[in-house]
Amino acid sequence: MPFLRPRKPKENRWHEWDRNAQKNGLKSTVYSLSGDEYTGEWRDNKKHGKGTQKWKTTGAIYNGDWEYGKRDGFGTYSLPDPISGEYKKVYSGAWKNDKRHGLGTNFYSDDDIYEGHWYADKRNGWGRMYYADCSTYEGEWFDDNPNGQGMLRLANENRYEGIWKNGKKHGAGKFFFFEKGQLYEGVWVDDIAKCGKMIDFGREEAIDPTPYPIPQIKLRNPTYVLERARSRFLDKNEEDT
Repeated sequence: MPFLRPRKPKENRWHEWDRNAQKNGLKSTVYSLSGDEYTGEWRDNKKHGKGTQKWKTTGAIYNGDWEYGKRDGFGTYSLPDPISGEYKKVYSGAWKNDKRHGLGTNFYSDDDIYEGHWYADKRNGWGRMYYADCSTYEGEWFDDNPNGQGMLRLANENRYEGIWKNGKKHGAGKFFFFEKGQLYEGVWVDDIAKCGKMIDFGREEAIDPTPYPIPQIKLRNPTYVLERARSRFLDKNEEDT
């Protein structure tokens, strides 16, 4: 009786087509059904490595690192100017899981610029914000707002140094009135100064000094009075929140 070799089951053609269609390594531009285009490296049919993505609906371009289909690493995101059509940089820095994450710079406009740390697409950690009115905030951020210790320097060089909460002056702080040669030191709640003391500070060199020196505090124990007031305002506010 002749020996018959068992037949090898025939593989469906679609398996072969799928293997051939898998994208790995460097590829030329690939177009999706939506019209988006990607040029760069692939792994296991996902964008992975260095590459450039252009979105059809917005015209936005991302150029940088990818990890299994998501922006991850260092990259730059740009949008076309609606008038000139030229591309303007929006964000340049670190990414993680398709979001701004780590150290990076965001251009909200030509004059509103943030440079610092990000967490899950929000300003978080230390950072510096340049505003269009020529003021600058430098300090701690949380959940996209100044939060913690920070300094706001105004266009006229006056500045606040102290504690912030949810984008507002909140807690112990100092406000320097350089054009008047005065310093206010006290407690703030929701951007409002609640209690403190005003003293002369560099009044001799001030541009527009007050016409007379600030009189000396005559309280027997001004430090104790201020501490009690600070505790009352801050404790009350914390209970409300």
